[in-house]
Amino acid sequence: MDPLVSVVCLCYNHAEFVAQAIRSVLQQTYPNIQLIVVDDCSTDSSVNVIQQLVIENPSIYFIALPKNNGNCRAFNMALERVRGEFIIDLAADDVMLPDRVARQVSYFQSADESVGVVFSNADYIDAYGNILRNHTAHLISKRLIDHVPLGWIFPDVLRRYFICSPTMMIKKKVLDKLKGYDETLAYEDFDFWVRASRHFQFVYQDETLTHVRRNVKSMSSGWYEPGDRQLHSTYLICKKAVSLCRSAEDKQALIHRIRYEYKQSVFSGNRQEARLFAQLEKELTSHQVQFYFYRFLSWLPLPWPWIRKQYYRWRYA
Repeated sequence: MDPLVSVVCLCYNHAEFVAQAIRSVLQQTYPNIQLIVVDDCSTDSSVNVIQQLVIENPSIYFIALPKNNGNCRAFNMALERVRGEFIIDLAADDVMLPDRVARQVSYFQSADESVGVVFSNADYIDAYGNILRNHTAHLISKRLIDHVPLGWIFPDVLRRYFICSPTMMIKKKVLDKLKGYDETLAYEDFDFWVRASRHFQFVYQDETLTHVRRNVKSMSSGWYEPGDRQLHSTYLICKKAVSLCRSAEDKQALIHRIRYEYKQSVFSGNRQEARLFAQLEKELTSHQVQFYFYRFLSWLPLPWPWIRKQYYRWRYA
């Protein structure tokens, strides 16, 4: 038999897109899928849209939460009801292409038993479904990566960003071992990559199987704003990663990440996080000359958050 795949679709104020996301699951060519839809107390008409689809498709398991819990807690509540061997965490504004589940299950079945996660390429789309860019091609063109790491990638996920989270298919035993997402954090993917890659291999499927929505409400649009809760979670993840490092390569990768986040904290105006990252670096190694240079620049009366935003818009958009 085809192994059961559980898709957890998380919705929060995605009334405009949730029907397309759900239909992209229902229209998969793969025959054995459990679909769990969780609404995290939306304030728009998301619940009404979902309820209509449930009437049309009674196999959908719908959880309407009475209060907002955040992505990590909402996903863990759905995880308690998951029956599949494999799991996909699908945002309610993203779209799976019809062969995605079939292609990823096939990839898993030909992989080593130590593989816990298969991730693939993706196209980013706007609110109207127009393709904006390709995930991997964009990272390579901006020289953020020169290849996609795979296998035992613990130091790689510490050092740089390259995984498009919505493309992941995860073995349930990975999430069981990790006891789900860390609910103390404001976001889930970096922490998941760090903890999962310590115990399981990740493999990259060089196919575009998902359309990932980019719009003004996207969580990623708030990165490095002053008072950014996600940045503080990144600090907590880096602090947690200290005890997971097993080699000099691991430690150096973590130091590289801490230094990067320190610089972003300084120039985004997040002074508390800058202090925390500086302290964490000092616990692992000595400060470089760049540290003192960045600290000096931060004292200059310039609009650093605005300057940083303009630079990154020019450099990476």
